[in-house]
Amino acid sequence: MSNQTTKVDPVMSTYSRFPITLSKGKGSYVWDDHEVKYLDYTSGLATCNLGHVPDVVYEQVKSQLNNLWHCSNLYHIPAQEKLAEKLVENSCGDQVFFCNSGAEANEAAIKLARKYAADHHGEHKKEIITFTNSFHGRTLATLSATGQAKIQHGFTPLLEGFRYLAYNDVEALKLVQPTTCAVMLELVQGEGGVVPADKEWLNQLVSICQANDILIIVDEIQTGMGRTGALFAYQQYEIEPDIITVAKGLGSGVPIGAMLAKEYVAKSFSPGTHGSTFGGNPVAATAGLATLTHLVESTVLDNAKEMSSYLMGGLAKLVEKYDDIEAVRGKGLMIGMVVKGNAIDYIHAAREKQILIVVAGPNVVRILPPLTTTKEEVDHFLVIMDQVFSA
Repeated sequence: MSNQTTKVDPVMSTYSRFPITLSKGKGSYVWDDHEVKYLDYTSGLATCNLGHVPDVVYEQVKSQLNNLWHCSNLYHIPAQEKLAEKLVENSCGDQVFFCNSGAEANEAAIKLARKYAADHHGEHKKEIITFTNSFHGRTLATLSATGQAKIQHGFTPLLEGFRYLAYNDVEALKLVQPTTCAVMLELVQGEGGVVPADKEWLNQLVSICQANDILIIVDEIQTGMGRTGALFAYQQYEIEPDIITVAKGLGSGVPIGAMLAKEYVAKSFSPGTHGSTFGGNPVAATAGLATLTHLVESTVLDNAKEMSSYLMGGLAKLVEKYDDIEAVRGKGLMIGMVVKGNAIDYIHAAREKQILIVVAGPNVVRILPPLTTTKEEVDHFLVIMDQVFSA
């Protein structure tokens, strides 16, 4: 037993935290415990797509909290069933499995793809192809699916059956093998630097998969729920995945994840093959239903497209003005600024001016405004970033 007398932080050091404590939020803004107001262009890492504490979600969750917080998935949960219907109505999926996070949604997708392959082709067809610089989660399976060695370091042996190809590389597509059961990818790589998929490359990939009965899994954990300007990023590429995973923006901050699948694939999940204690419970499902309903029935997505164009135009002027900015890329309100030097330096400088943004790799500043942001907020952000780069 240790004799150490110094106080140890009871929270494990899995995050390098910024030196502020956030105590409340509303819309595009958060306040710290000293009542300092910040423009939050992280949206809780693409989670608070409707802004902080949106009224349309708050009222529904508040009502649900007065009735039932949790029950087992052994019973019917009305809000869950309505949310599943709404997801199916607005996607190419036919059935939904609910869980608690993006990593769990991707874990479920990996299991379903292998189960489908085993049911239809035998145990030999189990390889899943992912791509360099991808990010799919931090469970052992999703870590193994992630194409970044730095994230995998120290956790070997990784789960077998994953192979990484070069993203947006046509030549890499020739490496698909008879043992491949699925291809899993982000249509905009988030943690990998905010890199969109090339449409021509993606079309070739889809053609190869369809010709070889290889399932297409699109990881929409960060790109989904309107983040790129459409409800799902795959809709902008005009493809239909076999499996889609979502989380982050689905619950407006209440933990919920979901995996959608075509019916012929979903059939491989029969009772007992997979499960989740908390997945889609009454409170989480209510938050998800309120969030999704507002996204598809309001003008939020139209605003996201308009603000994306407006913000990208302003950032383009900064690119012309400052040599420190090499490029701006992304889709919708999922934007990356490629900078010279360390991106974290710009993050700290912006925070000191009450703007919150995050990194996406060592030299990419990631900008994730809420989909409800306004021109006035964008203008303020651009003025501050002008000051940051001029310093």
